[in-house]
Amino acid sequence: MRDIHCHILPGVDDGSPDMETSLAMLQAAREADITAITCTPHCRDPYFDYEAMWQAYRDLSAAAPDFPLTMGFEVNYHKLAELGFDWVRALHTYGSPDLLLELSVNASPTRFGDYERAIFQLQGAGYHVIIAHPERYRAVQEDLGLAEELVDMGCDLQVSTDFIAGGRLGNSKRPAKELLKSGLVTYLASDAHNVRHYKYFEKAWKKYGMYLRKSGTSA
Repeated sequence: MRDIHCHILPGVDDGSPDMETSLAMLQAAREADITAITCTPHCRDPYFDYEAMWQAYRDLSAAAPDFPLTMGFEVNYHKLAELGFDWVRALHTYGSPDLLLELSVNASPTRFGDYERAIFQLQGAGYHVIIAHPERYRAVQEDLGLAEELVDMGCDLQVSTDFIAGGRLGNSKRPAKELLKSGLVTYLASDAHNVRHYKYFEKAWKKYGMYLRKSGTSA
């Protein structure tokens, strides 16, 4: 299984603070039956440092040469708008058309029109848009139909498995379960910031993996 969203790179965002933690996270991933990882540091303020993130990826790859790692980013919609569309070429998952896109947690349902235009632009340029943790977005929590619209647009949805413990914002368990049981979710990912998040992944995969739109993989 590939974990398509995690913050395992050492010292570049609010995930792993150092190499020791990153290697411990890799071991925890192995124990959760994860066999490959896409590293996705935050492309948003105050963390985004493109060169430092790529260097951290190279350092971790050198320290764990036997574990397949790929470089990507969790791309915040507003940060991408600030950087400019040309940056997409540097932010999608390396060697893949996948782009992990983070929307605004507190956006109202009416703001989703802005996202749709950006998503269509990305798709028109040949990128496959994966929406990060829709269960955390207030608009989706209020109207599950917005998640259905994203899927109808050709996006895939990625739920973060910390929902098992309520999620990072404390209220994502119910919407995550509804999204999964409605057959709208393609990917379960750890969104790991520390070792214990892989325990959440293991538990969520065993209980909810059957509901994914594509069976047999978390990526």
